[in-house]
Amino acid sequence: MTHATTDWHVPEDDLRAYARGELEPPALWSADTHLTACATCRAVLAGAFDPVALDAGWDRLDAELDAPGPRFLESLLVRLGIADHTARLLAATPALRRSWLGAVLAVLLLTVAVAADRGTAGPPTLFLALAPLLPLAGVALSYGPALDPTYEMAVVAPVHGFRLLMIRTVAVLAAGLGLNGLATLALPGYGLRALAWLLPALALTALALALTARLGPVLAPSLVGGGWVALLLAADAARAEDTAVPLAPFTAAGQGASAAVAVLAAGLLVLFRDHFDVDRTRGV
Repeated sequence: MTHATTDWHVPEDDLRAYARGELEPPALWSADTHLTACATCRAVLAGAFDPVALDAGWDRLDAELDAPGPRFLESLLVRLGIADHTARLLAATPALRRSWLGAVLAVLLLTVAVAADRGTAGPPTLFLALAPLLPLAGVALSYGPALDPTYEMAVVAPVHGFRLLMIRTVAVLAAGLGLNGLATLALPGYGLRALAWLLPALALTALALALTARLGPVLAPSLVGGGWVALLLAADAARAEDTAVPLAPFTAAGQGASAAVAVLAAGLLVLFRDHFDVDRTRGV
């Protein structure tokens, strides 16, 4: 065995094919075994490599080693069948970060504590008023150059602007509505009254998205949120001093109005869908 290793060498043509990655088995296996013990063939192999291709290979290796590994959320999305670039854009959404979700959960817990402390004599007004604003804020954070740290990536991503917005919106809504739902479970004494935030939340979010195509990702959610607060203040003034009576948006008629607004806004959103692709190239 030693005699064969010393006297026999890999043919130069095979070494060149090896360097190009074109050597086929079983010659490839033989060359691999021989090169581990033969300094002469390793020297010939080093001269057979294209220096430009070798440098490019080292650059790719350096970039791969220096690149941060995918985080848990991104890896999970990829395992679920979502494309790599879409998963990365989703994982970078500010409203899906632990800091934001933790802050939302803390606000909800404090609000639930206040509502529970007041008892079940009347509706949990503070919770119902605040819960629709949190998904709205989360969606507002997911789009636009002023708020999205990966906006430049989104501009060049091979994804239609409207589709990207909808993907992020669904993800943010799932997280926000999920947290709201968990907080609602902490108010069992109120029954179905504690779920009166759901339709207003969908209506506010859909309306803000529809207006974003015209007003931008900062002004539109701000106006919608401000309008919601103004509506609640007007409803509170209209119900006089009877705090046991729910505010108008949380009555049956108010819920029906929220559903109608959500449907109308969804239709406008589809109608204006092409504006999102135009606007993101302009950098609104």
